[in-house]
Amino acid sequence: MNAAPGKRIIIVGGGASGVLMACHLLRDPRDNCVVTLIERRERVGPGLAFSTDRPEHLLNVRAANMSAFPDDPLHFWRWLSEAAASRFEPCPDPYCFAPRHLYGEYMSQLVALERPGAEGQDRLTIVRGECRAIEERAGRVVATLDDGTTHLGQVAILATGNEAYDWQQSDRHVSPWTAEAAAAAEAGEPILILGTGLSMVDYVLTLLQKGFAGPIHALSRRGLLPRVHRDAPPVRFDKEDIPFGASGAALLHWFRARIADHQRQDGDWRGVVDGVRPFSQEIWWKLSSRSKARLLEHVRAHWDVHRHRMAPQADRRLQEAVANGQLRILQGRMLSCEAGEHGLSVSYRPRGQPTPELLSVGSIIDCRGITADPSLSTNPALQSLLRQGAARVDALRIGIDVSADYAVLDASGVASRRIFAIGPLTRAAFWETVAIPDIREQCTRLARQIGLLSVAALP
Repeated sequence: MNAAPGKRIIIVGGGASGVLMACHLLRDPRDNCVVTLIERRERVGPGLAFSTDRPEHLLNVRAANMSAFPDDPLHFWRWLSEAAASRFEPCPDPYCFAPRHLYGEYMSQLVALERPGAEGQDRLTIVRGECRAIEERAGRVVATLDDGTTHLGQVAILATGNEAYDWQQSDRHVSPWTAEAAAAAEAGEPILILGTGLSMVDYVLTLLQKGFAGPIHALSRRGLLPRVHRDAPPVRFDKEDIPFGASGAALLHWFRARIADHQRQDGDWRGVVDGVRPFSQEIWWKLSSRSKARLLEHVRAHWDVHRHRMAPQADRRLQEAVANGQLRILQGRMLSCEAGEHGLSVSYRPRGQPTPELLSVGSIIDCRGITADPSLSTNPALQSLLRQGAARVDALRIGIDVSADYAVLDASGVASRRIFAIGPLTRAAFWETVAIPDIREQCTRLARQIGLLSVAALP
């Protein structure tokens, strides 16, 4: 069934997830859906992930795999070569790792393009404001903004992306992307970073780029660093090769065996990780709740550092800092922090040791990444759905429950006909939903699905 002309779609969130969703809905000029994109930030496109202005912060996916459109894989690369070539050091080929702020610009330019309908009418409206509530009323969706205005639609899509870890701020205990964190870099005093993932990598690269010469301590439970990208073609797996529905233990055994087999043939483990990627969402969907919980507890950290790798340039700079002793990677947990006359005294317990150790630092920078539990979200639109019982937190508290076709489930487990979600909010159902290649596939499928929905026209 073809979409009714003028079908009204509301997208909440104007970062990369929301922009990709809008682009896929508006891509066919013959499909006269009308999109309202609501974003609280001044700039539409970059969102949290791509809002950096630091040139040393690189994408951790090659340019060839960052296109907005799965059927045009070099779209982003062409944009880099044409629109952005004069403003950054050119990459030699589509397999480069471009500065992340340029991807934010790419997103902004995509949504800025005029998307006329069949008769030339404007099909995209950008609304700057914070969506405070989403409700279904009499066969329509109503989005209420912080200024009291309302927007009506036939479908609403939550595309709110990742949410930064909400850590209590103080003058010396801060998020990495604040003026206080920048001041800590200028002070030159020892710094403790909480977390050893990609956010830590970015912050350390910025410290080094600014000439910071003091000691840097990075602390996490396991002290795992993201692995580095290498040229390793993905192993080709057929669907029949994948043990869908197996237990977590059996799945791990199969996965390790595939890596061992590949390495015996002089292959790289990266090829196996990337070869499994097209099947990862279905693998996760078909796991039991118990297997999911056990994998999150025991395997998640190891999977993340192998799956979400860093650019070789970033790895080289980081390893130099480790080798010369400026950067120390610590395993353990922070126990307490006390302010003194000359800074902060931090007590932490090294992993596997009973006795705490002390660190004396000038600042603590929180690089623990994102908040996955929706109940802790500060997003008012999401909280409004949870309060109404129109959405529910999944059993593992890593997302909201959605159906196989991205419909939001209410408190009773009933799928909405009008409210959908994409991106990181859906990680409970699909797990691999935070990288652009995964999100664009969701957008492609959902746009096609919405185009076929039979929804009564609004008056």
